[in-house]
Order: sequence, then C-alpha cells, then structure tokens
Amino acid sequence: MGIRITGTGLYTPPYSISNVELVQSLNAHVEQYNLQHAAEIEAGTLEAKRGSSPEFIEKASGIKSRYVMNKEGVLDPARMAPIIPERPNEALSIQAEIAVAAAKDALKMAGLEPEDLDAVIMACSNFQRAYPAVAIEVQAALGMTRGYAFDMNVACSAATFGLQQAVDAIRSGSAKRVLMVNPEITSGHLNWTERDSHFIFGDVCTAVIIEETDSKHGFEILGTRLLTQFSNNIRNNFGFLNRGDESGIGKPDKLFKQNGQKVYREVSPLVAKTITDHVQDLGFQLTDVRRFWLHQANANMNALILKMMLGEAGSDSTRAPIILDEYANTSSAGSIIAFHKTSADLNAGDLGVICSFGAGYSIGSVVVRKV
Repeated sequence: MGIRITGTGLYTPPYSISNVELVQSLNAHVEQYNLQHAAEIEAGTLEAKRGSSPEFIEKASGIKSRYVMNKEGVLDPARMAPIIPERPNEALSIQAEIAVAAAKDALKMAGLEPEDLDAVIMACSNFQRAYPAVAIEVQAALGMTRGYAFDMNVACSAATFGLQQAVDAIRSGSAKRVLMVNPEITSGHLNWTERDSHFIFGDVCTAVIIEETDSKHGFEILGTRLLTQFSNNIRNNFGFLNRGDESGIGKPDKLFKQNGQKVYREVSPLVAKTITDHVQDLGFQLTDVRRFWLHQANANMNALILKMMLGEAGSDSTRAPIILDEYANTSSAGSIIAFHKTSADLNAGDLGVICSFGAGYSIGSVVVRKV
C-alpha cells in the first residue's frame, strides 16, 4: 500500500485570448486614458500609461495566449475586466461549477465515485467569497453525503501545499481518499490596464485524487516539502477591511501587484535549492529525476531554475514541460496542468517532481514515482 495520485482532471474555459488581441485592447485603453488625462500628464501630476506589443509579452514571459471565463469584458477598452455576474445564493457558484467539472474527470481517471471520497480540499489563490467554504459546496454538488471539506490559500503554491495536506490526512487516518481542486479564476484579480502584468494570468481548474491504495496505476508520493519566507514582492490587498478605509477602495494594490525582477532573482535560487535538497534527502540525485513539473509563471524563470539544478543538462526542454504558452500563469493550477498533460509517457519507476512557488514567498515540492 502507498499514498498515490491516481487521477487528475482539467477544466479549460471556452474562451482564449491571444497576445495580439490583448495588446490591441490595452493599447486602445492607453490611448483613451492618456488623451483623457492629457493635462495632468503634461503637468507631471499623473504618469502616462504605456502600451505594449505581442513580441514584448512573449519575450518577457513565454506566454502566447490565455483562457478566460469571459472574453468580452477583458477586451473592452472602456472596461478592462471580465463580466462575471453574481449568481443567486441558491445557484451553484461559478468556482464550484468549474471545480466539479475538473473533479469528475479526475474521479473517472481514478475509477472512483464521489461517495468513495473522504475529503475535499479547495486549494487556490482566488476565492470568490469568504464563506461558506467553496470546498463544502463542491462536496455537496458532487453528491457526497459524508466526509469534510475546506478551503486553503497559499497563493501560487496552494496545490502543492494542498497535496501535503491530503497526504497528512491519509497518514493520520482522518481520510483514505482525498480530492484536491484548484479552481483559479485569476482574471478577476488582474489589473488588465497595467502593461507589465496584464498578460500574466489565465483561468482554469485542475483536480487531483490522492488515495492510499495498492493500485497498479498512478504515481506514488514519495515525499513532500514546504517552505515559506515572507515577502511583499507579490501582493494583493483586497480583503475584509477595505470597506473600513474608503480612501483605499479602487486603488491598484487591491489587485495583483508584483516586483517581477526581484521575484525572478530571489525565488529562482530558493526553488532550485528546495528541490535539490528534497530529492537528495530522499536518497536520489537530480539526474535520477525524469521530469520536473514546475509552476507555470514564466518560461525564462523555469529555464533558469533548471539550469541552476542541472547545469547544461537543464537545457533539455522535455525535462520541464511548458504549458504556459497556451494557458499563461494559472496560479496554483499551473504545475498540475503540466503534470496532467505530460505524465502519461513516463515508465514504471520513473521519478518526477511537482513544484510550485509564488507569493509568500511560498514553495512546495512533491516527489513522485510512476507505479
């Protein structure tokens, strides 16, 4: 018997936005904004907004497109935000809806029914409400009549942290089978008018089944490791107390903000060291690892991390597959998408590492072996 990942699922939204489309809307918005505020910009009391280009986006990040729950609002130069109407309390929430869709795929792969589950963990960056926990709504929508569910947030590392929570629950005996879902509607927290970050995120949902089993398929979890180190370089100040200070409502810091260069320089070596130490402490060498499913934030950053760990051998792109060119940064779901899409070709006994990193700073490493 071992604790294994036996199923994964993926929900991809119906709408895709290319870099060309995104830049067209941004540049139209910038032109309107700068014209409207020409006097303040000329006087030096207001900074002009900057346009962009598809070439800049791809060079800076490796991103070519992204999926979103709503395309019309994002591309409207007068709005620059998705249109996602609030649903009645009696209706299934949009976040639960996409989580259920991904969960059903994962359950099918694992050969399980909802009643086989003991727990649901919703691990993601972006919650559409404070309570009741969306995980409990997912539990009910799946038709589960027992077990427990909870939400957790460790930003882009939420999925790997969620995997450890599932493993710990199984080891403690509080659950035998756990569903972890990562419904990321990141389009809601992104400032689509900001040149340096408007292209970063996309919407998606992933799901993972973790269970104690002697099944002859899936990936055995050999070890998990978590690390956090406080930093303000990635931050979102939207929260319960915003209404207590009306002067801050509507300010850019209530949306995603980051110092990308600092994140690149500071997080990359932390990730490389975390994975290296984790793999070696389990009795393996980095060269034993067939595949690294890294967080999908920036292709250049992933290439640097791989080079720090493997030297020139890290230049082999098949060692750390990239899916962010199509999906962009999907926060906690990124490494799981990569795992879901590029793990089937591994052979029994092959080692892999699922690793995510993000705000906090937070890093999660999960070492797995193909059964």
